[in-house]
Amino acid sequence: MAGSEDAERARYHHGGDEEREGDPGRRPASSLSESEALLDKDEHSSTQSSHRLLAYSDALISIIATVMILPVAHTKLEDDEELHHNLELLLTTKIAVYLMSFLLVSMAWSAHTRLFEVITRVDDCLSLLNLACMMLITFLPYTFSLIAAFPDNILGLNLFCACVMMIGLMQAAVVLYGFSHPRFLNETHTLHKRHILKVILRVPLLCLIAASVSFVCIPLSFVTLVFAVFLPYISQSLKRCYRKLIGMQTAPPTDAVGHYSYHPWEPLSKERLEGFTDGVYAIVATLLILDICEDNIPEPSELKDRFNGSLTVALQEYGPNFLAYFGSFATVGLLWCVHHSLFLHVVRPTRTMGLLNTFSLAFVGGLPLCYQLTHELPQSSLNEREAVQISCVILFLAGFFQLAIWVVALAAGGGALHPYVHYRGRNHAFMLAKLALYPCAALGTFCLASAPGRSSAFVFHLMGVTVPLAFLVLRYAVQAWLALLRLLRSKWEGPLRESPTPYPVTGAT
Repeated sequence: MAGSEDAERARYHHGGDEEREGDPGRRPASSLSESEALLDKDEHSSTQSSHRLLAYSDALISIIATVMILPVAHTKLEDDEELHHNLELLLTTKIAVYLMSFLLVSMAWSAHTRLFEVITRVDDCLSLLNLACMMLITFLPYTFSLIAAFPDNILGLNLFCACVMMIGLMQAAVVLYGFSHPRFLNETHTLHKRHILKVILRVPLLCLIAASVSFVCIPLSFVTLVFAVFLPYISQSLKRCYRKLIGMQTAPPTDAVGHYSYHPWEPLSKERLEGFTDGVYAIVATLLILDICEDNIPEPSELKDRFNGSLTVALQEYGPNFLAYFGSFATVGLLWCVHHSLFLHVVRPTRTMGLLNTFSLAFVGGLPLCYQLTHELPQSSLNEREAVQISCVILFLAGFFQLAIWVVALAAGGGALHPYVHYRGRNHAFMLAKLALYPCAALGTFCLASAPGRSSAFVFHLMGVTVPLAFLVLRYAVQAWLALLRLLRSKWEGPLRESPTPYPVTGAT
């Protein structure tokens, strides 16, 4: 086909003069190269850069992943119920299913990220396929709400599995369409369609198995879904261990397969990782104010009968709730600030860092649950202490996984971190102090909340408000400590430089 088109162009360009003169309306082309350039320009103009589509997809997936905490956060507990009697319902079902769903949605985002590292340009058809995939992802919170409300009914679980399978099939359709139009592809990713399809269809296949198992044993079906999340990492680890046992040298992956290898040091797109993370933090902060607007505005009849028409007196009753809001928002904002500082130092995130970042975001998404638990229960009660302890565990894990990202980045060597970050340097010390701040504060609040005779929720929210101040103090404290160490080092090394040599030096020129 290409040869016939070139022949037709040559015949047109080198035709007789009498033919050209006989058709005055025809515009002559100057050369074959100009005609081919025009055709390439027309093909290029029919496609668009994928940047805006990726930004839209990242924002949408981050919203969907975060709002799945709402069925958990809005779990109502009666004042006369003991919280530990509801832990089995609250933790083993709703929170566990939320974490599993968050990880599966994050896997869909991760697959989307790797896929559009291969496909760099899109057209209208590819955009519509991506929108269909996003539509299925937006339906996941409804299926999760069904699972959370009716954990013993297989309908919600099967709908969830069906959605995940359809998402995988839509991503497979994107692969088939993209590879059928080579102009969409990155030039280095044109020979591995079968491998990419195998990786993408792995999760839908496991979800099909989970849906089939649910008719026999629902808990085993949930185990299968969890296995679907970690299977790529488990299989990759087993392959590496097997190769080491038999003494086989691990061959470096090719450029294309490397993006689908699940190798611990497989590179990730820093831009998309930061965009997805910023979306999660923004939605979590927004969910907090929604609860304030819904629960802390008195009804007109209540204002008239209970507060004698005084709005000021009515709002004073909601004072602890406003403290809870500002403390929770400060916590979310400062965790984002720490994450921002962390990825100023990390220049090349890896697959392991992305997995740890997903775990951290999953617990950051649980912060609206902390807000609900700590401001709704009666003060100085057993329920309040247990709610604060649960909130401290969630906050500790959110900060701990951020600290784990930093440890992995240090272990990855110089390629993952900016060159100015070095061990025992100023940036290293200050970053470590910032990352350890929230885990330490959560542990301290957990211990204080365990002591009887005080309002545990007040201590928790006071911690949320005061930690930003401690953050600023910490910055200057670290600078002062490093300056003191430099001063002591200079005073210690100064006399050593000035001390005379104990033996005469012979043969000096």
